[in-house]
Amino acid sequence: MKTEKKKRYTALGIFLLGAILISGCTQNKHQEIANKNSETSQIPKEESVPDHQHKHTHDGEFEEEDVQNRTLQDWSGDWQSIYPYLLDGTLDEVLKHKAEEKKDKSFDEYKEYYTTGYKTDTQRIIVEENTIEIVKGETSQKAEYKYDGYKILTYGSGKKGVRYLFSTVDENSGAPKHIQFSDHNIKPTKAEHFHLYFGDESQDTLLKELENWPTYYKSDLSGADIVHDMLHHH
Repeated sequence: MKTEKKKRYTALGIFLLGAILISGCTQNKHQEIANKNSETSQIPKEESVPDHQHKHTHDGEFEEEDVQNRTLQDWSGDWQSIYPYLLDGTLDEVLKHKAEEKKDKSFDEYKEYYTTGYKTDTQRIIVEENTIEIVKGETSQKAEYKYDGYKILTYGSGKKGVRYLFSTVDENSGAPKHIQFSDHNIKPTKAEHFHLYFGDESQDTLLKELENWPTYYKSDLSGADIVHDMLHHH
């Protein structure tokens, strides 16, 4: 009799112990899920979604298989060189901000760097359908261009960039035979600004140009608009 009673107590003890362990595991699992959901809800909004539509999506770091072809329509519009704004001091506020924020160059060094980079005598670029018009002073050259694909460049800093290549359909048009656009984007999207490389030698020759990158913003923007864009949108 005592043996049977002892067996019943033993079975009951095992049952109760199992119930306690199962309850504990369930509570731990629920707590783990609760903690995970709490961490997700605490992620700042700025880290969850882009903080501005003009912000570059990759910032020089991307997978090469993510790069896509683009059409000339991504750069359609009337564009102005910002070189004059550098020369007249309008962009000094931007350069001072860079010097204070990055602390890798002085204001004067940044001024020299961008003077070399932005330098150009091409005041305007007008892109319409498949044509590009190059405006220099009172003269202009216009031609139809075809797409030559893209090239991915890796810079000394380790960051990468993409240039989109176009060449003239009629090589006797008088317009630059080869043009390359770089706007920090890697897939179809309307450009907010861009760096331009153009010449008659070859696309490979242009790809070697890393110091002079004439930069263009929409022609209807004022100098103050461009300063605001540079300080707050990029």
